Amino acid sequence: MSTTDPSIGARIRQARERAGMSRPVLGGFVDRSAEWVKAVETGRLQTPKLQMLTRIARALDIRDLAELTGNDEAVSISKFAPGAAHQALYDVQSALTEYRLSPDTRPVDLAHLAQRLAAAWKVRHSSPDHRTQLGALLPDLIRDSQRAVRARWDAERREARRILAGVYQLADFYVAFQPAPELVWLVADRAVTEGQEADDPYAMAAGAWALVQALRESGRWEEAISVAHDGAAQLEPYLESAPDDWRGMVGALRAENALTYARRGRHGQAWRCWESAYDIARKLGPGYRHVQTSFGLPVMQANAVTLGVELRRGGEALQAANALDPGDIVSVPRRSRHLIEVARVHALQGDWAATLATLDQAERTAPETARFNGWARELTHKLMDRPPGGEAAAVRSLAGRVGVR
Repeated sequence: MSTTDPSIGARIRQARERAGMSRPVLGGFVDRSAEWVKAVETGRLQTPKLQMLTRIARALDIRDLAELTGNDEAVSISKFAPGAAHQALYDVQSALTEYRLSPDTRPVDLAHLAQRLAAAWKVRHSSPDHRTQLGALLPDLIRDSQRAVRARWDAERREARRILAGVYQLADFYVAFQPAPELVWLVADRAVTEGQEADDPYAMAAGAWALVQALRESGRWEEAISVAHDGAAQLEPYLESAPDDWRGMVGALRAENALTYARRGRHGQAWRCWESAYDIARKLGPGYRHVQTSFGLPVMQANAVTLGVELRRGGEALQAANALDPGDIVSVPRRSRHLIEVARVHALQGDWAATLATLDQAERTAPETARFNGWARELTHKLMDRPPGGEAAAVRSLAGRVGVR
């Protein structure tokens, strides 16, 4: 780029104005403030990273990143953007957004509704195609749970709200990593709200767990840490006599803070939170697994791998990976996500053959997890650019299955 060419910030401003979009609107599309947009456009903030540039391009309906970067060579944003929406996303979205206008108040059997939710959680953890399975179950489950809240009063309404909070927590796993970030915020917010309306500390904490992840992925570090702390604080006064899942939820929230601190590069704080969460998992025992979060000893060991990757401690991450048998992770999608994290370790170490082998294992474990995981897609792109010797055909096969061109 010559010295006379517009900066990336200036190009963003030109594209925004050409689209007739205000700074507050663009900021809303990318989960940032109008002041942040202004700071980027005027050069007061450094150039956004590729992931954010891609989000800006999508918001401005730009298909070629060169329009923002000024490069001569066109690069489609589809190379870096999330994959295509799951086939049932529209049906799930409709169920989530239509209920306030529905007059239907037919009674719903709460016990049966709770059984349906429990069965859906089992499907979610046992299925390699969990999005397809959930996509078939969620629309009716959402509508029936919403109707149950409208049709009940007093204690029964509080129970209906607890169930609805759980449905939103389940829906969070479906909408995550799809090209509809607004739904992630919607279900996380509603899960917390329903827990509050039910006056149920556990439901509030469970909703907070989903909200923490949305905040962290948006770079809102301090808010993520605060929400996790507040969610755990809802439960801590009751832990002496509480069910195991209450302690498991506290452990899961502390584990989320470990991941958030690691993403920020704060080594000491990350490992202190991890050790606190690990101590809870150890006391709960090797057979314990929290249904919503998969919290337990195997997943805490898997989180140690992620901490090592986020902190750029490749040796520590590899040591943690070698200490865990992926088969110990009961949830099939969570096992696949762990394998993706192990592939990130190998990429950090520059071992592209091991990266390919592990990513291939992750995809075969739970194809839909790999297909909708941003790290899996990014690593696949890198493998296409630098296939290990003699493995070009294997890389092409993986790329086709993950949906990367």
